[in-house]
Amino acid sequence: MKLVTRFEAATLSTPELYGLRKEAFIAFTAAPRGSQERREALVTMQTIEDELATRAPGL
Repeated sequence: MKLVTRFEAATLSTPELYGLRKEAFIAFTAAPRGSQERREALVTMQTIEDELATRAPGL
């Protein structure tokens, strides 16, 4: 899983962010404990959550 930066997350649409969050979660659960891949997936999920929190909720 590629690490997603705050700037990259800001350029993605909300549906794209939800899809990427799902991919990051799957990568997190598949990676071995303590691995770099697991840490990167966790950071990516947090970055996506932070970006989604800054957006106005949909109707």
